[in-house]
Amino acid sequence: MNYFITVDGGTSNTRVSLVREGKILSSHKIALGARAGIDDKEPLKTALREKIATLLSEHGLESKDIECVLASGMITSEFGLYTLPHIPLPAGINELHGGMKKVPLPHISDIPFCFIPGVKMQGADFLTSDMIRGEETELMGILDQSHGNCVYVLPGSHSKIIKTDKNGRIESFSTLLSGEMAQALGENTILKGALDLTIDTLDEDYLFMGYTHCKEHGINQSLFKARILKVLFDGSPEKIYSFYMGVVLCGEIEEILSYDAEKVIIGGRRQFRIALASILQRLGGRKVVALSDREVEGSVTRGMLRVYQASSD
Repeated sequence: MNYFITVDGGTSNTRVSLVREGKILSSHKIALGARAGIDDKEPLKTALREKIATLLSEHGLESKDIECVLASGMITSEFGLYTLPHIPLPAGINELHGGMKKVPLPHISDIPFCFIPGVKMQGADFLTSDMIRGEETELMGILDQSHGNCVYVLPGSHSKIIKTDKNGRIESFSTLLSGEMAQALGENTILKGALDLTIDTLDEDYLFMGYTHCKEHGINQSLFKARILKVLFDGSPEKIYSFYMGVVLCGEIEEILSYDAEKVIIGGRRQFRIALASILQRLGGRKVVALSDREVEGSVTRGMLRVYQASSD
């Protein structure tokens, strides 16, 4: 079986990996993404050229050994390498395969690039419309059609809540800025003095308290309670962080609950995955499955390969 190189292009970072038989042999992170491309795309192009050459050198390979470079995510946006239009709903693995575009980019590599499209939900106006770039391949990497009609949650910088139909196609979805909001508020407000964003354990009671307080009083008031917990009640770093996460994730939880589905599958970033599962399980009313780190790891790469190897029939 041939080798592939995959490029997972995010807003802030890009990951380049060498893959064979579905296994990631080596991977390199580039601290540049679509945000940097708003001003200048050349640094990302240069970094990609260097990382692809490094992967080949590390494994004693030549360009002819690589079938293609598979790329998805924000790298297909106007700020990436090649602008590829979103495909409409409903969209599953076959529709994504049909929307792929193979493009030569000799200024980066003589290996052909194959770009995978994002997905758009086109409503009557901007309030009823949404779009995905990258999470569609992440979803294809964890999708299990035995789950049937359910909701997948992919928390991250831009969290996606995706409703799939019985055939595993994306039926509808929502985007929330949960990850970026948590980072921005925790690093650029007075809350910085109270929060430790590196904590990876949770006090589930304080997590749920943050969620319920935010639901009743709103995010603005509830956020400041994290500082009150620190200054007036000498709360532990774990309790403060947990309360804060409950507040930040309140809107995401409410959006998940708005979907008519008996099962919720949660992948994505570990901190958010565990927190969301804890709150949803306490609320009850539907089956909640939090995927393991092993199931989540490499999901974007697996998804790209599945899309590429699928039939467009």
